Amino acid sequence: MNTNQKLYKRMVSAFGVDSLEIPTTLVKLFKSGEDIPADVKHHQPEGISITSCQAHKQASLGDAICLTRDNIGCVAAAISLGLVDQNEKKPLGGSRVYTDLMKEQVQDKNRFQAPTPSDFTEGLVYACKAAGKTEFSLFGEEDSGRYQDVETARKAVSEMTAIQPANIEAVFFYPPDLTDLDLEPDLVLLSVRPVELTRVVQAYQFMTGKRVKANIGALRMVNSDLIARPYLTGEINVSTYCLGARLIAQFDANRLGMGIPFDDYRIIVEGMEKSKTGYPFHLYPGAAD
Repeated sequence: MNTNQKLYKRMVSAFGVDSLEIPTTLVKLFKSGEDIPADVKHHQPEGISITSCQAHKQASLGDAICLTRDNIGCVAAAISLGLVDQNEKKPLGGSRVYTDLMKEQVQDKNRFQAPTPSDFTEGLVYACKAAGKTEFSLFGEEDSGRYQDVETARKAVSEMTAIQPANIEAVFFYPPDLTDLDLEPDLVLLSVRPVELTRVVQAYQFMTGKRVKANIGALRMVNSDLIARPYLTGEINVSTYCLGARLIAQFDANRLGMGIPFDDYRIIVEGMEKSKTGYPFHLYPGAAD
């Protein structure tokens, strides 16, 4: 049993409820020029693209996935994760899950040109209706877009945390029980019900006295809110699952996300164990459901 699996088992056991599972994903970011282990490269998907939301979901179910510029299925996530420059003027090329949804909406698919990273940064994708860019819609001609106008979209994008300038070569999503390698993650993503979120925050405060913040946006929840923000700030963040996570990755309606720097995750595990007699989770309504 590796270190990551031991920590996960300790955390779940400390909840004190039999058969409880907390969907958990470990995330390791490799900077440009950094050596990427062969066992990590082995988990790159072949012939398909995968969004960061899907990678998070699949890793929590046991399937490790390594995302790069070449296989990431969401241009916005590629920006947030530092895989591409946010101002690039050319489409990334190839089939991409998110932009393929746009292509399905247009009549002349042969003339469809996928949006560039710059189109996302400038707000044209997210304010597609107001910008007259109906080819960037996801839900047909009546799609309102994600923001009422381009100015609002640009403001929202400017507040989405991103690893820019882009300096990331690969982002590895993997489950705690991965046996291929004992790799220490940068971040731990927990997919929790509100009652479980309560207990995790209580464990963290028991050890540190520090409050846990929730910085929430409408989009880029997994890649920006749960990965880029904790990675750059070194602080835990809590957020809801967004449009892509709900519709593409199919995250459950009752789940919220936590992005936790690995050092804080260790603190939480220790806090779960030390505070369990002061916070009797098994008595919380719905805890055992």
